[in-house]
Amino acid sequence: MDVTPYIAGAGIGILSWIAFLLSNKPLGCSTAYTRTSGMIEHIFRGKKTDEKPYYQKFAPIVDWEWMLVAGVFLGAFAVSVILGGFSLEWVPTLFGDTFGYDTGLRLVVALGGGILMGLGSRWAGGCTSGHGISGTLQLAISSWIAVIVFFVSGIVTAFLLYGVLW
Repeated sequence: MDVTPYIAGAGIGILSWIAFLLSNKPLGCSTAYTRTSGMIEHIFRGKKTDEKPYYQKFAPIVDWEWMLVAGVFLGAFAVSVILGGFSLEWVPTLFGDTFGYDTGLRLVVALGGGILMGLGSRWAGGCTSGHGISGTLQLAISSWIAVIVFFVSGIVTAFLLYGVLW
């Protein structure tokens, strides 16, 4: 039995407590991506970006949530290297066996899925970490509904994509 997910779960729970204690804010990641898009837009459009109501609400800055996302990437990389599980895999085996090992197709599907997840998280007012960890921790009904929809949608999509039902 691999205890790593249990350790990670306990760590996320403790991190949630600390976040509420020190910042009075819940954990969440999707706003960091919104802020990043604003930073990228700012490079091309300058001060016009700051005039948008959306970026007035979600200022394009590096904040603690942005650093949390960076920490997730760095932490996942460090643990995978330490545990010996790190590898670069452009096309995962399950995807390749089902759809072929075309790297371009895999990148298009990953980009499309990422865009849809980003739109969905902004539409839902949070992502799996915001709703699934922080919202359910606070017993928010909207978060419980969002998490149920996340899981059901993921299961249905996996069944449809990988032909589990037929």
